[in-house]
Amino acid sequence: MRLAEVLAGAPLKNPLPPGLAAVEVTGLDYDSRRIAPGFLFFAFAGQRVDGRRFAAQAVERGAVAVLGEGPAPENFSGPWLELFHGRRGLAVAALNFYRRPDRRLALTGITGTNGKTTTSYLLDSMLRAAGKLTALIGTIEHRLADQPRPAVNTTPESLDLIHLMHELVQLGGSHVTMEVSSHGLALARVYGLRFHTAVFTNLSQDHLDFHGTMEEYFSAKRLLFEGAGAPPPQYAVINADDPYARRLPTPGRSISYGLQPGAEVRAEKIVADFHGLRFEISDGRRRLPVISELPGRMNVYNILAAWSAGLTYELPAEIMLEGIRNCRQVPGRFEKVEQGQPFLVVVDYAHTDAALRNVISVARELGPKRVLTLFGCGGDRDRSKRPRMGQAAAELSDFVVLTSDNPRSEDPLAIINDALVGLRRHDTPHRVEPDRAAAIRLILAEARPGDIVIIAGKGHETYQVLKDGRIPFDDREVARAVLREFGYSGGAQ
Repeated sequence: MRLAEVLAGAPLKNPLPPGLAAVEVTGLDYDSRRIAPGFLFFAFAGQRVDGRRFAAQAVERGAVAVLGEGPAPENFSGPWLELFHGRRGLAVAALNFYRRPDRRLALTGITGTNGKTTTSYLLDSMLRAAGKLTALIGTIEHRLADQPRPAVNTTPESLDLIHLMHELVQLGGSHVTMEVSSHGLALARVYGLRFHTAVFTNLSQDHLDFHGTMEEYFSAKRLLFEGAGAPPPQYAVINADDPYARRLPTPGRSISYGLQPGAEVRAEKIVADFHGLRFEISDGRRRLPVISELPGRMNVYNILAAWSAGLTYELPAEIMLEGIRNCRQVPGRFEKVEQGQPFLVVVDYAHTDAALRNVISVARELGPKRVLTLFGCGGDRDRSKRPRMGQAAAELSDFVVLTSDNPRSEDPLAIINDALVGLRRHDTPHRVEPDRAAAIRLILAEARPGDIVIIAGKGHETYQVLKDGRIPFDDREVARAVLREFGYSGGAQ
């Protein structure tokens, strides 16, 4: 494909030189180590490394041109094309190069603070029950058909995302379900993509270290419904019970869901217990019984969101019910750790005060003798949510262990002290143990028959991020090992 075709519509500051416009392009990349002859290199200023430093290296490896924001670096003599917005330029070029795979696929984008992952798993399960060949893109993994791929970011860079869609088209696939993070929207990772359906789950405070204010955080979420560089989605699926819902634009067809009167898709007669959920779903056409192994009221909302999205694809009710039944567990989302112990141990990704309240509330619904909660707060992230997380844990739990999560470059004890401000507003018994493995041992030693132990914060993650880098750490495996040491040897309760 000629360079002029690849960059058609890209935000170039100057017209392409005629000689360069006709050059054949064989690939695109933003990592100079992957550049091959005929490639375009997009040089971005990243958080850790400035890609412009590698412009000369990219040309040496065969790049036909380098694109970046601002003028070329000093002493760079190769072809340099200046962009008004680098990541938008990458997205446009990738869409052109791979011949718009988004127009040959049905894209569902799911955004919100909580519930994105489970909703995406549910909808993908429904689509696969309908016989569709799908891709699933999100926090836990990226999955192409039945092939798992590692997830570096919840929403990948536009080039990686579009290449995955291109692969799905080549396999004969039809649907992509993806979590769309506020970072992904703000950084133009989904710029120019045509979404069939956009889903809004809820909004509570998170990522203010990146966005600065709740208004900016919400503005990033709005982009999915406005159509960032593309027409707005054909369908908007919105949680009517969330106060931010009424502020979202809905230029296409909208479907509301929730528990309150007025929502188009509603749940009634909810029963939640150790076996999961039972309730009736009403969508204006019919009233049907739903049975799910996913626990708690928060998953009622996730099921309603997925059902509403399924309606936009005209999936039959029996297929959607089958998809719900097939989605028995989502990694790191109220995931049970069973070693034959006489109390329930669950691992959950909850890392905001709202998510922590949700997961503890789910545990309370199950009628335990006590709820014991272990949590920590991430380093190099929004400090203002730490005392609120401490307060949430103390308000709703019978015993709390405060520990480290991913401290990153911060002092773990300083992070813990921030959370203690909120935790100490209540008289809830608590312990502080900065070593996360020791903290897990401590809380499991405290558990008695009939209790529920919640190990919150890391969920599906298999590592811990410390000042000196990542170390292997999986809450589920650590908990299993401790339970085995305590003499439990069964695989189920």
